[in-house]
Amino acid sequence: MSGAAWFGDSTLTDRYPAWTRGNAADVFPDPFTPLAQAMVLRQGMGRGLRDAYIGLGVVDWDEIDDPDLPDLFKMFGGYLYNPLTLTRVLGARMPGASPEMIDKAFFDEGADVPPYEAQPWHESERHAAKLGATMAWTMSADALPALDADRELARAVRRNRPDLSSLTDAALLARAHSMVPVLQQTFENAMIVSSMASLGPGALSAICDALGDSSMSIQLLAGVEVDSAEPSKAMWHLGRAAAASTAVATAFDAGVDGVLDRLASSASPEATAWLADFHAFLEAYGARAQNEYDVISLAWELQPRIALAAIDLMRRSHADQDPVARGAAATATRDHLVATIRQQLAADPATLGTFEAALRSAQLFLAGRERAKTNAVIVIHEIRMALWTLAQRWAEQGVLDQPEHLFMLTDVEVARARLEPEGVAALARGRWITYRSLFDREPLFVVNGRVPSLDEMPLRNAVVAASVVRGDVLKGGAGSGGVATGRARVILDAADPVGLEPGEVLIAPQTDPSWVPLFIPAEAVIVNVGAMGSHAMIVSRELGIPCVVAVPNATRRIPDGALVQVDGTTGTVTVLELPA
Repeated sequence: MSGAAWFGDSTLTDRYPAWTRGNAADVFPDPFTPLAQAMVLRQGMGRGLRDAYIGLGVVDWDEIDDPDLPDLFKMFGGYLYNPLTLTRVLGARMPGASPEMIDKAFFDEGADVPPYEAQPWHESERHAAKLGATMAWTMSADALPALDADRELARAVRRNRPDLSSLTDAALLARAHSMVPVLQQTFENAMIVSSMASLGPGALSAICDALGDSSMSIQLLAGVEVDSAEPSKAMWHLGRAAAASTAVATAFDAGVDGVLDRLASSASPEATAWLADFHAFLEAYGARAQNEYDVISLAWELQPRIALAAIDLMRRSHADQDPVARGAAATATRDHLVATIRQQLAADPATLGTFEAALRSAQLFLAGRERAKTNAVIVIHEIRMALWTLAQRWAEQGVLDQPEHLFMLTDVEVARARLEPEGVAALARGRWITYRSLFDREPLFVVNGRVPSLDEMPLRNAVVAASVVRGDVLKGGAGSGGVATGRARVILDAADPVGLEPGEVLIAPQTDPSWVPLFIPAEAVIVNVGAMGSHAMIVSRELGIPCVVAVPNATRRIPDGALVQVDGTTGTVTVLELPA
């Protein structure tokens, strides 16, 4: 494989040489499939990011490489990267900001980020003026109606889904492609909100620093309700209902596998009612998945076992782990702190006004960030369901060896295969073998000026991390305030949370909304990666549990069963005891 490259890898240009896994590893954790790269990234999300950055005032149309079909989430070794140079241009042009400030907001503090190299075209008074207006809007907005409209649009798309099994191959492809402009729209709004979401927290941090306690800025963001936590709250209610019903509990006691069949064959009215509630849950939240921007991912609707395993875990959880109650407690603590700060600033009307604007903006845009992403995920799921229907059909017809192979093709190749299927099975089969091997590679954190070959990406099993000893204090980023102590449980796959018990400390490589159900029974959360505004931070704050992000190699260094203390306010993890 020496010198080889994945066939879908991107090219580099002199204008945008630097790309990073920072703030991408948690959103795009796994290698991305060619079909998703073509339809979701290039045609949908890339154009959405293009339009967002032009609308915000960051760049002009002609400053983007290949603006009609922009490659703004580049792929190297099959893994996706965020545009480091482009975000630094945002920092160079934004009034009061800098590329270095952008690095701090978007990337882990300990990340190996190359120094910023200024170019004459990076600074622009015209763009600074437009970005200044955008910043003024961000700090004064009290609602985000575009996101609310997108939410209704996404729900309507799901609600009006046709019977996919009755559609022809051509109609299934047309259905998938019809979702791409909707994705472009929802993702444009997602990128607008995400790009501005750090302004409010940044202003709060500065005020708290001036008041002598920087940790208060973390506590001020607790209890913000986010759409990505809604499925977990619904799961909690399903879990408690299962625990309260003898018939449903008995079905779960026999194991998650086959539980739906056992409930369906039960004569118990409680089992029938619970099953109806679960199917309603799947209709509302079935789009969630690990690596959920990729259409190959098995969302909860396609693989209900993932959701059922989380519900079973909540069924066995303690009543005091109710996410609504936890969230209410976090909100009460936050509101008390807000009142205290208002009293401290009462004699300084200007700073008090800035504090109120920053608090409102931080809460609005952090919640908006999760709503916007949820909207896009629902639309991507409609693309997924049409393509999976086609994939399963072609596998049954012998066009492909197995359904997953469809996603090894580009959209152009799929269009041709519908009419000329000869040879497509062999093509997809070969790519599938190489694609699976990409999971064994550790992607480089930064690509700068040169596309790496696959042999430059180390094998995951060759990465060595020093084991912890008793008394070690691991430093990460303060994600969600509070202190908790519990036994560590390393979970690498949210789809199979084997071993996690209520009250343990969840240690994960990264998290997206598919991981949220595991937050509910957890005493605290630790993740390998994450930066300001990362998913783990936002959800932990709503649920009121301590969270430390960006603890390098936490999943490798901390063994299962170790007793750890997690301080989400200081961003530290202390090893109190190692397993016997």
